[in-house]
Amino acid sequence: MNVVLVLLAFWLPGLVFGAAIRLRGWTLAAAAPLLTFGIVALGVPVLGGLGIRWDLLDVALWTVALSVVGFALSFAVSRFTARRHPEWTERDDDRPKRSVRDHVLIGLGVLAGMAVGAITFLRGSHAIDRVQQGWDAPFHGNLVRWIAEHGDARPSTVGTIANVPNETHYFYPDTYHALLALVLDKGGLTMMPTLNLAVLAVILTVPLGVAAMCHTWRMPAIGVAAAAAVTTWFTSFPYDSLWRGPLWPYVAGVALVPAMLALARLILEPRGIAGPVAIGVGVAGLAGLHTSIVFVVILYFLLILLAVVFKFEKIDWRRSAASLIATVGMAVVLGLPVVLPSLYNVGGVTGASWASEATVSGGIGETITFSPMAAFPQWWIGIPAIIGIFLMVKHRRMLWMVAAYVLLGGLFAATVSLETNLVHTLTGIFYNDHWRIAALVPLAGAVAVGEFVNTGAERFAGFVERRKPTFKPATAALVAAVVIGLVMAGLSKGAYIGRNSSALGRNYGDGPTVSKKEEEAYAWLAQHVAPGERVMNDRKDGSVWMYALAGVTPVEWTFYGAPFESKPGFLTVYLNDINKNTTVRKDLAELKVRYVVVGRGMVTQDASDRRAVGLERLDSTPGFKRVFHNDDSSVYEIEGMRDVVTAGAAPGSGTAHGR
Repeated sequence: MNVVLVLLAFWLPGLVFGAAIRLRGWTLAAAAPLLTFGIVALGVPVLGGLGIRWDLLDVALWTVALSVVGFALSFAVSRFTARRHPEWTERDDDRPKRSVRDHVLIGLGVLAGMAVGAITFLRGSHAIDRVQQGWDAPFHGNLVRWIAEHGDARPSTVGTIANVPNETHYFYPDTYHALLALVLDKGGLTMMPTLNLAVLAVILTVPLGVAAMCHTWRMPAIGVAAAAAVTTWFTSFPYDSLWRGPLWPYVAGVALVPAMLALARLILEPRGIAGPVAIGVGVAGLAGLHTSIVFVVILYFLLILLAVVFKFEKIDWRRSAASLIATVGMAVVLGLPVVLPSLYNVGGVTGASWASEATVSGGIGETITFSPMAAFPQWWIGIPAIIGIFLMVKHRRMLWMVAAYVLLGGLFAATVSLETNLVHTLTGIFYNDHWRIAALVPLAGAVAVGEFVNTGAERFAGFVERRKPTFKPATAALVAAVVIGLVMAGLSKGAYIGRNSSALGRNYGDGPTVSKKEEEAYAWLAQHVAPGERVMNDRKDGSVWMYALAGVTPVEWTFYGAPFESKPGFLTVYLNDINKNTTVRKDLAELKVRYVVVGRGMVTQDASDRRAVGLERLDSTPGFKRVFHNDDSSVYEIEGMRDVVTAGAAPGSGTAHGR
């Protein structure tokens, strides 16, 4: 039931809206999650601005309203076009007419890719209730709960959980979190199952998106199925960005790029308003997931335009002109309201820096083998992929994808090995992070593997036909494709499932950041903390998770910690001076703190990492009474603070005010 609820949240709104604007088939199925995020991204400022609570019912009504408008507009445009241009049929003669067998084959490829991805993730995460131990994970969880509890998903209202409660211009792309907030605590969905099942849903979108993209861009059915099947084999995407960070919204954005490229075909072959509207809403969705993905999509669309200009892709300019203009207009109109608030944090994004981790030759080698950031190359998928790249050039198939591989792969090779101003400028939108750019490389690899398998199958079928004319070529091609796939899977020891699940498992253990024992402490606090109270905590020991997991409000919200000049920052240093410094108790009263929680595990394992100074020696400090203890955590009650809510200032005051 839990997984069904999450899958419905991802697909149902987009399916309704997509069907209303006349998307159909594989494109509709793949674009549905993209459209869902677009609906959410557009709904956040509109509903928030109108004072409408962000909840399941109101968002459902927003979806219905958009779908009705989309249907009416689609109907009107279709009628107008039919009268003005009756020669523009609903289906062009050169569009691929897939047989039932072809669709079944594509479906099997999609299911194979989904199965590998699901098995890999479930093995790596161990259980859907396991806490992701990475640096960014608690922020994502806190943001989901904050939106769910406050009913307002506007980024400007969530600064509190980033230790900047009074910053009305604060921005963090929260479309991903806004969607999950709608299902949190519904149908028994607690925090970690919600977060983990959402990751699983994102993984499932990848094979479906690649299948739709390859289908719409004319790849033979065997190639489409093969490309979809191998999408979940590559380590650099999606798995590296799921254990490292985790970069959940970014991964979702990258996963939906293929669906956007499937929609791009509707610009070249217009079908009413489906292309412009779906792309416009999709741009809003991608911007709401992670602004950098919009630049990736722009790159792809520019390369497609170049492919059209140089006649590698067909277009009827007379028919497509209006669609092209409408697409640009819709993308700007629907995307800008989501993108503009991100300018608040642009300096923090482009100013980030990550040290190089490879030589120039090493970076190029990782790109060629489609193994970015891997300790050992993925030979058994990398070699077929690079051969497939050359075959795509030879067959003039999706040359814009080949160009994207060269550009994005070259950008990865440069940023992982060079430290220059030019490289930093080009990669600034990705936080200058080669891991993020590495995640963009496997898409071309999956398509190239599809081309490799299809070419091998066709040549085998031709060989068989020449020697046994009675043997059906289609059957021979299918047998060859299955054999090639089995050989690749066997040589990779099961589609690299073990390797990739091990990578994921790095941050899905029982600690060190948050263990089951520490979760018990948060649950105890949830039963004893009064409404309006906060709990003093160490920013480094994982207790920033307590709000996401148990609904308990911490003093320190993030691993970065509050500024020293704020009350939380001051208490982090001077809490155990409560009997010497009168300001300590005054600040505790203003923040409404009665309990202190201390956990054993730390988010980082550096030798220099240590307990916050103010939370040391609480066992021997008068005024602190230990009221809960297990092997990994302790909770202390501060004497004289029992009536802190009724005696202190108004709830919410002083969280990070200057001293």
